[in-house]
Amino acid sequence: QVQLVESGGGSVQPGGSLRLSCTASGIPSDYFPLYQFGWFRQAPGKEREGVSCIRGDESIVYSDSVKGRFTISRDNAKNTVYLQMNSLKPKDTAAYFCATGCSDSALYWGRGTQVNVSS
Repeated sequence: QVQLVESGGGSVQPGGSLRLSCTASGIPSDYFPLYQFGWFRQAPGKEREGVSCIRGDESIVYSDSVKGRFTISRDNAKNTVYLQMNSLKPKDTAAYFCATGCSDSALYWGRGTQVNVSS
């Protein structure tokens, strides 16, 4: 059974930074590099939105709202995907989820980590 565990969320002032981690278990090490992983977020009262995605071929996409501020990366040796978030804004406040895919149809999802950006 594949499990994803996010960590690294917290409270930060506008302009600050956080790095989220998503560690996967249940995926054989040889296959992990082939998986695509997405980061999504959901703010209270809003629909879940895709933030960034990294594919097995290392291609990356970002939503327009985070482009230039967020960086997705992966460490295949650690079965972990990261989301470095810089220049955080209050509108980035949300629960952040990672998933084994780049769309809402992803099969496996983590439980999320909360990010709060306020002064």
